[in-house]
Amino acid sequence: MTRHFLSVADLSPAKAAELLTLAHRIKTEPAAYRTALQGQTLGMIFQKRSTRTRVSFEVGMYQLGGHALFLSSQDIQIGRGETIADTAQVLSRYVDGVMARVYGHEVLEELAAHGSVPVINGLSDLLHPCQTMADALTLAERWSTPGSFDAGVLKGRKLVYVGDGNNMAHSLLYTGAVFGMDVTVVAPRGYWPDLGVMDNARALAATTGATLEVTADTVAGVRGADCVYTDVWASMGQEEEAAKRLRDFAGFQVDSAMMARANADAVFMHCLPAHRGEEVSAEVCDGPQSIIFDEAENRLHAQKAILVDLMQRG
Repeated sequence: MTRHFLSVADLSPAKAAELLTLAHRIKTEPAAYRTALQGQTLGMIFQKRSTRTRVSFEVGMYQLGGHALFLSSQDIQIGRGETIADTAQVLSRYVDGVMARVYGHEVLEELAAHGSVPVINGLSDLLHPCQTMADALTLAERWSTPGSFDAGVLKGRKLVYVGDGNNMAHSLLYTGAVFGMDVTVVAPRGYWPDLGVMDNARALAATTGATLEVTADTVAGVRGADCVYTDVWASMGQEEEAAKRLRDFAGFQVDSAMMARANADAVFMHCLPAHRGEEVSAEVCDGPQSIIFDEAENRLHAQKAILVDLMQRG
């Protein structure tokens, strides 16, 4: 059966740790993987615009010896009414894997169901698993003993996500649950994560000892955090709600006062793009606790590990 990467929740803790270890190895020993996907092609479907997803996957395939094709939904027949099922079957005859950055998560599920090659979730409105695997890699590198790498250092750490209970919140909950991290989502009421996702994440957390919480309390919620994370308040497709969201999220900006409630050595993360002065202050985003560009770089390495794991032959 073809394996896919649609959600971190689909990974066992052992498999998730294996992927992070592979990502770190590819990052530190790139020459050993220059032909890992030689002659293979990744079809990349984009319904949503992208900087990090497009560049990191395209560069990643090149560095692994393969090739990536950019397929805007407006440039292929899917934009003119061809069914997802037909698109999946046609692409499977041409390419060795598909990465899709889409609105509805069901598009990914349909691509996976009807195609015969691995499908990778580059982002959906429900989940953003490639981002949170890069986040986990970044934190594990930071917290491991210098000169070594151990994904196990994530267990028992506290990550606090402040902002909209969106696809980032969902994937951080799943990622925390799989790695045994305690995750608190701090959001205004009405913007809390999906209940189904919470139920699934808590079921996973019960097997790893992770604690998952949701609160509107920005003081108690951030206290004791090892990592404070945020995202834009209005994601792609929500632009018409921007003014209302600015009002509703007043008091939820990650600023120096909020970071002071976290542990003294806490780090700040953001999946980017960042709107300084809205969800995060410039002094935090560009300050000494910020590791946003380490995090952005690790999209490349985490995704290379996912590509090798799913597509390497032999």
